[in-house]
Amino acid sequence: MKIVFMGTPDFAVPTLEKIYTSKFEIPLVITQPDRKKGRGKNLQAPPIKRAAERLGLRVEQPQIIKDILQVLKNISPDVIVVVAYGKLIPEEILNMPKYGCLNVHASLLPKYRGAAPIYWAVINGDDETGVTIMQMNQGLDTGDILAQDKVKININDTMGDIHDKLSIQGADLMLEVLKKLPNGIEKIPQDDSLAVYAPKIQRDMEKVNWKKPALDIHNLIRGLNPWPGAYTTLGEENLKVWMSEIVSLKDMNAGPGTIINIDQDRGIDVQAGQGIIRLVELQQPGKRRMEVRDFLKGKALKKGLCFNNWGV
Repeated sequence: MKIVFMGTPDFAVPTLEKIYTSKFEIPLVITQPDRKKGRGKNLQAPPIKRAAERLGLRVEQPQIIKDILQVLKNISPDVIVVVAYGKLIPEEILNMPKYGCLNVHASLLPKYRGAAPIYWAVINGDDETGVTIMQMNQGLDTGDILAQDKVKININDTMGDIHDKLSIQGADLMLEVLKKLPNGIEKIPQDDSLAVYAPKIQRDMEKVNWKKPALDIHNLIRGLNPWPGAYTTLGEENLKVWMSEIVSLKDMNAGPGTIINIDQDRGIDVQAGQGIIRLVELQQPGKRRMEVRDFLKGKALKKGLCFNNWGV
């Protein structure tokens, strides 16, 4: 079976590697163009390009996906596997392969259709999420479900933790589906009435609102780790908050955002709108992420200081 692979970020790499080691034919890998990144604005290849070149696979990086149309026609793939490619795929390509285009989506569809499903599963404090193998159509993650697998979300799991679990889980599940394709596989239509959307994370969503419950703040912090990070302000300085713990869900001893205890080894306890949250890993502008003991070496913090509040 000839498989064309389309993907871009780290999340897609395990699926490409799994298909490759399973001896399927991969005549082409399509990924997005190199982008300028970092402080030096140097061109960097997408993770999928680096992985494909390491495996000795042909790579194309079209600016416009339709530019690759004739190449795909010449290859005549049996199936196109799409994992976080990052651009809409035109209907002509979706309908080209014998088995169509199959997608690894990082949620239990129809929940969390859209660009940021893992972020929102953690931010919303869900107990579980998973991966879906979907038959792609022109809609936004609306295609028929071919397979699903669940994963538990623990109270201190970060977005990065779940991302890594789902990338492996999605690769395994896609391989199962590919092996079943020639003999036929059940397609389950999605129930649109149950759809929940997961929009891109915007800058104003990253701000910690200390008036919210401690659990909501904790979920935001871990949901934005390792990127882009939740942030708060102390005086005139913005601080990234990377790791936190729940101290209490009910206690109310001071105004929201007030530092009520400082422990060099354990963290900085802050009053939330309901409950108390402990900050255990922070980052000042231009510096590295630091555990609280290192952060406090350069900061004269004391009880009673208050982080700035936003929101209602």
